[in-house]
Amino acid sequence: MTVNAQRALRKTRTGPSRRWMVAGLIGALTLAAGCSTREAQSETADTGSAVSFVDQRGQTVTLDGPAERVAFAVMPAPSIFAAVDRGYDRIVGINRSTLVANQGGMFATMFPESANSAVVAGNDFMPNVETLLQLDPDVVVQWGDRGTDVTAPIESAGFPVAGLEYGTQEDLETWITLFAQIAGKPERGQHLVDWQRDEQAAMRAEVAAQTVPRPRAMILSRTGDTYSTTSAQGYDGFQFDLVGAELVTEGFTSDSGQVSPEQILAWNPEVIMLSGFDESTPADIYADPRLASVSAVQNKRVYKTPLGGYRWQVPSAESPLMWQWMHKILYPAARDGALRADIRAAFDDLFAYDISEAEIDEVLRIDMNRDAAGYDQFLR
Repeated sequence: MTVNAQRALRKTRTGPSRRWMVAGLIGALTLAAGCSTREAQSETADTGSAVSFVDQRGQTVTLDGPAERVAFAVMPAPSIFAAVDRGYDRIVGINRSTLVANQGGMFATMFPESANSAVVAGNDFMPNVETLLQLDPDVVVQWGDRGTDVTAPIESAGFPVAGLEYGTQEDLETWITLFAQIAGKPERGQHLVDWQRDEQAAMRAEVAAQTVPRPRAMILSRTGDTYSTTSAQGYDGFQFDLVGAELVTEGFTSDSGQVSPEQILAWNPEVIMLSGFDESTPADIYADPRLASVSAVQNKRVYKTPLGGYRWQVPSAESPLMWQWMHKILYPAARDGALRADIRAAFDDLFAYDISEAEIDEVLRIDMNRDAAGYDQFLR
């Protein structure tokens, strides 16, 4: 039985989809109220025909038309989809980790409904089929490279699955393109991919012009007294090289990512960027006597990574902003005072949101980073 046939059978058993019952009312309210600012600025979706795309499993997925309801078992996909759509209206379910990020950052400010989104999967990415049945999405976005355990329950329930892979800039650009197809906005997707590529080219040119040695740097996470980091095999291998850093974890391998204070001392990074996936702060690192002789600690070059629409350290629609931030803290002499203006322009283009100066402070974690070396370049 095909996915569409399974879904049709499920709907005959459970009754008509909620969106069909309220479609007339929504249409009437829209006509009465007029378009919102975001709607007026967003590219209109092509709603006239079926949508077909090949996901990262190599499987062809066909929808009746641009999706009206999308559930995401993975992160940071919802923020990328919201950037493609310039809105949150179609997102009906998310991963629990995404919900935490939404509630702790700018996303819930831009899209208040995102702070109360239904959770369709946890950290293990196993789908909550009962919740999916209640939400009735047109498509579910799930990992496509973690086996059928995480996809088969969704497809068995009658929902199409868009399978994703993660870890490279090419994957990120593929996500943007796929989400634009799902939303019926291919031109919007191309616009965002072009921005990513243009910013990469500009960054490479800027790094090539540097005449000083590459600073030694790393991403660091802390939970209790335990540290962990990332390797050059993942996305950090790409972006640290892109922004002109020497990633000290080159060649580091660990199933858990855990790293000892002794190893951090041996690497002796000049710059430490703290993960946005935990509650660690620069003050925590400075206070750890085990790291007192590390160059980044001695020179106050420990920085909490920004939190915008999502955590900037991972591939996202905001990645070009992360590259700029990284480069400017690595090379403070190259300061140009442009990042705040670039954030303002990007949030308008990505999310149709007029971000305030105080909100830019929140994104840049000014409260935690204010006293770090070179961070005065980001102050108002």
